[in-house]
Amino acid sequence: MKKGFAILSLCLLGIAVAWSESETMVYLEQAETLIFDEERHPDAQILKGNVRFRHDDALMYCDSAYFYESSNSLDAFGHVRFVQGDTLFGYCDKLFYDGNTRFAKMRYHVKLEDKSTTLTTDSLNYDRANDLAWYYTGGQIVDSVNTLTSIWGQYTSHDNQALFRGDVHLKNDKFVMDADTLKYNTSTNISDIVGPTTIIYEEETTIYTTLGWYNTQTEQSELLQHSLIVHTDGNTMTGDTIYYDKQLGFGRAIGHIEFVDSADHITLYGHYGEMWEETEKGNNIGFATDSALMVDWSDSTAFSYMHGDTLFTEEIAYKAVGEIIQHDSVRSIVARDSILIDSILTWQPPDTVMVLPAPDTLWRDTAYRQIRARHGVRIYREDMQAVCDSSRYNSRDSILSLYGTPVMWSDDQQVSADMIDIYMKDNEADHLTGTGNAMIIQMKHPIYYNQISGQEMIAYIENQELRQLDMDGGVEAGVFPQEEDSAFVAFNKVASAKARFYFNDGALDRAVFLSKPVGTAFPLKDLPEEQTHLSGFFWAGAERPLFPDDVFRKDARTPRNGQITEASPEQKAEARTKDKKGRDKDRKKKKTKNKE
Repeated sequence: MKKGFAILSLCLLGIAVAWSESETMVYLEQAETLIFDEERHPDAQILKGNVRFRHDDALMYCDSAYFYESSNSLDAFGHVRFVQGDTLFGYCDKLFYDGNTRFAKMRYHVKLEDKSTTLTTDSLNYDRANDLAWYYTGGQIVDSVNTLTSIWGQYTSHDNQALFRGDVHLKNDKFVMDADTLKYNTSTNISDIVGPTTIIYEEETTIYTTLGWYNTQTEQSELLQHSLIVHTDGNTMTGDTIYYDKQLGFGRAIGHIEFVDSADHITLYGHYGEMWEETEKGNNIGFATDSALMVDWSDSTAFSYMHGDTLFTEEIAYKAVGEIIQHDSVRSIVARDSILIDSILTWQPPDTVMVLPAPDTLWRDTAYRQIRARHGVRIYREDMQAVCDSSRYNSRDSILSLYGTPVMWSDDQQVSADMIDIYMKDNEADHLTGTGNAMIIQMKHPIYYNQISGQEMIAYIENQELRQLDMDGGVEAGVFPQEEDSAFVAFNKVASAKARFYFNDGALDRAVFLSKPVGTAFPLKDLPEEQTHLSGFFWAGAERPLFPDDVFRKDARTPRNGQITEASPEQKAEARTKDKKGRDKDRKKKKTKNKE
């Protein structure tokens, strides 16, 4: 009984071995002629005419072949076709196939196809055991969305995953991508970026990155390692991590972010920000927060720095209007907007005919930049500094508005009001207005301050110096005249409903009171120090940003109750040193940008 069981076991084992061997054998299924040549090819069967082989679920067709039955391999020639099930099809001029290792070498005019992807190359190796195909002499993969070329590449059909190296070039109808190394999934259409990569989208947007992923179908991406996005209008976005959706025109940046508007020469910095390229209200709307900083580098000699908890920037579209003016036989279009039309159009009828949208009006689409800062706003320029709760800059009229107990400084003068508007011209302050509790103070001595107050003021500035001040509404002026030896001897106080003040070299030169003034002179020896201040007087020198990095200081606001705060001499000395270094650095940075 035991002997019979042993014999049966051996028989079953033999059948199993035979079945296993039959599964790895390459079978010749068809050929028109079969020839043996013992002298020239002693180990080969020479086959010609409609040759077909089968190995497992794969069929191989060719015009002629050498079949090495002992080594379970073959060489196929002419119109070679390789079919694996109903999913993979290969074509080439020459094929070597090893049935034991299930390894194929396809050469010359190679094409490998699955349901959604076509790979073409001149030399391809295909490892059926591991479902891995690769080329090394240059190849191309085409799917429903993209065409990709590279020097070296590999592809696994079971997971649709490909890896490419060397002059990688991916192209579709909307963009081109160039890289040194790239991973790509032909099913999800997602490219994994693992090396220096450039993406150019419809010649509108260029992406530079070294790590991340890009969905070539949805045009969404996540870019790492301080990637850069550049638009043709000059706007750029940089950050440690960027999420970007090209179809929505939306970008989110995290960590060391930079939003650059090269047209308006403005850069936003921070550690978190978002940007929309187009919205219903306009174009290029975004914000930056977490150590947010705006740098205006339109003037290479005087960079402007603004900090707030959150900085917003937006491009607002509107229509500029022009009028058609007839003068003799000449007709001209002249702008009626605060921004002039680029060129005045003039023509002589009847030589020139121009069709207009309306008989007497020309509309032209244009846009301006608006920048807003909220909470804890601090501003530094070499010629002017300010603090306030919020601010807004309008490039259409070049107006910087300060809200929330604003205070600004220039040289030894301090300006305050409930709201201040600064009108810029050629990157310099041209004039400013103050509304509500307006006051200008000039420090003459650590305890003596010239003061002018009222409800509304207009200050005119020339060459960065105050030239004229118009004050209205309960005007008061308190001035400390000086003797020839610069000694202070009195405090002159004058009140009027309305007055005009003229300045020379930053000092009060003369005053014109437009209503009957009431004045008194107080000798200093008879006047207590606290009575040398007008109502609402305060000096907030300790809040003043003394150099660019000072915009990040978190100083307590000075109460408007006669209090005087001032930076220490050490802080001022340090500020002068750092300020010079900052200006030198700004000029160097600007020079570099111009060279680029």
